[in-house]
Amino acid sequence: MMQLLTGTGTDNTHSFDFVPLSIDAFGSTVIVEGCDQDREVSWIHAWTVNSYGIITQVREYFNTSLTVTRFGSNSSKSDAITSLHCPSLWESTLSNRVGKSVPGLVLAI
Repeated sequence: MMQLLTGTGTDNTHSFDFVPLSIDAFGSTVIVEGCDQDREVSWIHAWTVNSYGIITQVREYFNTSLTVTRFGSNSSKSDAITSLHCPSLWESTLSNRVGKSVPGLVLAI
């Protein structure tokens, strides 16, 4: 896959078009999801954007189901033990379109 995406492969007759099907933002994190039905590939990009709108980090996932959660504590002063609460903010929907079982990951922001 890397050779196809970077163009370093010997067979350059095929290309991979990144056509986003959904774009969502959660603070400084932008999630972009797409799928190439012909190649049976789903992809997700997670971009971290600074206050000037410049992308400072890119995470790329292929054929992976992704769930984005916000990591934080949810406790009151009377609790002896702090409980963690990680609500689901976003879940990928295209991984099942490629017709195969894929691993699931959690991205905590």
